[in-house]
Amino acid sequence: MMKLFNNIWTLWLLSTLLILGYLTYIFNVEEKGIFSPGKLTHGHHQIEMACSSCHTEPLGGGEVIQDACVNCHKEELKISDDSHPKSKFTDPRNISRVKELDARVCVTCHTEHRTKITKSMGVTIPEDFCVKCHSEIAEDRPSHKGMEFTSCASAGCHNYHDNRALYEDFLEKHIDEPHHLPEGKIKSVSSLEEITTSAGYPISKYPVKKLTGTDIELHPGIKKDALITEEWSITAHAQAGVSCNACHKVKDDKGVVNWVEKPSHDSCKTCHKSEVKGFLTGKHGMRLNQDLSAMTPAMSRISMKSTAHDKELTCSSCHSSHKFDVKHAAVDACLNCHNDQHSQSYKDSPHFLLWHKETSGQGDKNTGVSCATCHMPREEKELGDQTLILTEHNQNMNLRPNEKMLRSVCMNCHGLGFSINALADKKLIQNNFKGLPKVHNQSIDLVKQRLLKRGKPREGSP
Repeated sequence: MMKLFNNIWTLWLLSTLLILGYLTYIFNVEEKGIFSPGKLTHGHHQIEMACSSCHTEPLGGGEVIQDACVNCHKEELKISDDSHPKSKFTDPRNISRVKELDARVCVTCHTEHRTKITKSMGVTIPEDFCVKCHSEIAEDRPSHKGMEFTSCASAGCHNYHDNRALYEDFLEKHIDEPHHLPEGKIKSVSSLEEITTSAGYPISKYPVKKLTGTDIELHPGIKKDALITEEWSITAHAQAGVSCNACHKVKDDKGVVNWVEKPSHDSCKTCHKSEVKGFLTGKHGMRLNQDLSAMTPAMSRISMKSTAHDKELTCSSCHSSHKFDVKHAAVDACLNCHNDQHSQSYKDSPHFLLWHKETSGQGDKNTGVSCATCHMPREEKELGDQTLILTEHNQNMNLRPNEKMLRSVCMNCHGLGFSINALADKKLIQNNFKGLPKVHNQSIDLVKQRLLKRGKPREGSP
């Protein structure tokens, strides 16, 4: 009997150790799906297996999750001038509203692992949540009488966090703009001289001195490649004094300098901090930011070309290793992977025609509209005591909701009313804005009505 007991005990002990060993193994490798209570939203699914990104403390409560949300999204909320900041709900006068909807914490509205109730904007509460605080809006705004609370966030109406292009004073200011602005152009990126004299550029290491193939210094044992030298010599890198060793010679943890065949984004960050920061925040690079393997098109939840499924997304995926051709990065690099209808329709759109004219020398500079023009807009960035115009490399900074594109993209060339209607027209978006919007948003109409009631003349009227 004792022998049988010892055998059972031994078997139980071995089984327990095997199970613990297995669980420890899968928890410390990338695939942790067995622990997940459900899939993540479209915004976070790339880092689904990096549980510690949000669950920074194993036994932490809601405050841990809230800190994780803020750590990733605080800059975006700051830029957007968040129209519903936490301070609005910590005001004692709003305590009764907090009891109805605790908007002090992100997970009240954005709960992960709840795919069955997750809407397109990553919201997991009923779409009429605005009624909790604005139930009497029709009394203050008779124009809203009869409108359903499920329509508050309709395209062109209200954006919970970022209302910069939809608030009444802004709509009034741009009330009578034409469809196409006469001098419509996108911003020019700061010049090489402006960038290399900014606080973020390591001028002591890479003085602005044009280099040629004869200036190249290579790691011992590395031979020059004529084609690579030719491609490099016509780039901004050669003009700024950045040679091969600048990217390929990397110090390891022990301080030993090694030649790296394929430099990572860490090499790029030496000079391009803002761009790398944006890349690591966006969908293309967020996995690398969590020490996961690089994102591939195969992991995407939208249609991608099968020929690109295994392509790892790094800086050199769009900026080829030695040419660094921004024209290629702005269109062809995108279309090499993306296979959705919007992307497929681009080359048959008025925007592509403008791009083709500019790049072929038939159109004026900064009049072409590429994929990057809209999804990676040129914006002001503060670097030290300088303000530069740089390309935003977080390509989903203005993607959802799409009204975030109004100020940074659409209004460079189009009037506000036309832009709002275009972004509200789903079919027009699908065919990449070939034609006029067939959807009419009421936002500007409502502003006009209020101005008439107040007896205030519209901008531009006599």
